[in-house]
Amino acid sequence: AQGFEHVFLDISHRPASFLEERFPTIVARCRHFGIDPTRQPIPVVPAAHYTCGGVVTDLGGRTNVAFLYAAGEVAMTGLHGANRLASNSLLEGLVFGHRAALDAAALLPDDAAPLPVIPGWNPGQARDSDESVLVTQNWDEIRRFMWNYVGIVRSDRRLERARARLDLVLAEIQGYYWDYVPTADLIELRNIATVADLIIASASWRRESRGLHFNVDCPERDDAHWKRDSVFLRDPQTHRPIAAGSTEALGPTLGVPARRRRDGAGGVPVG
Repeated sequence: AQGFEHVFLDISHRPASFLEERFPTIVARCRHFGIDPTRQPIPVVPAAHYTCGGVVTDLGGRTNVAFLYAAGEVAMTGLHGANRLASNSLLEGLVFGHRAALDAAALLPDDAAPLPVIPGWNPGQARDSDESVLVTQNWDEIRRFMWNYVGIVRSDRRLERARARLDLVLAEIQGYYWDYVPTADLIELRNIATVADLIIASASWRRESRGLHFNVDCPERDDAHWKRDSVFLRDPQTHRPIAAGSTEALGPTLGVPARRRRDGAGGVPVG
């Protein structure tokens, strides 16, 4: 919140043998980077190793797109609430991956239609890019402003600044995507920008603080108005996220084809 690069964790008051016996991997890693935790403090920064939220699914892993399933970190099943733990998400991925496989296998007898013929890739007027530095620059820029403006402590002003910068980056990505032959780095950059767009939209829309979302301009939890999921759809005109309110507001089927409505409904992207 204060813009510090890191804070320090100091455990040098404990004997070296204590650290080396209890935390051998951490000690070895620190020493690899020239830090001896038995004699000096360790610089520490927060780490985000998974996302909370994702593509809404039903109990079979189905989404609102026919034949598209989601399981694991990409999915929002609601099984462990809004702020799931890493160990829980591993179990969730195992269970829902299995359920999705069973559901997909059950559909096969009723769907004998041949796969469509996919034409060969036609790049049109796109050309190979010799400006990969532009992709790297945008990549670094998204990481930086998301960390500084949409990190642990948020504010309306920081979210607005992040939105303004992302608008520019998205415009550049869109132009780059159509002018040049896509590369793996460009596709990943486009995906990163899409996730950033969803997070900013969701954080700006929710006028309270809850769980890992904290906004200094609305620091209190508001169960009366916001005790619900944040659900977003893609605007068909702008292709940007728009609030759908909640999963309940989308109805019981969430757009899942009628022949697949067996024990619930699919989902939508959420922030």
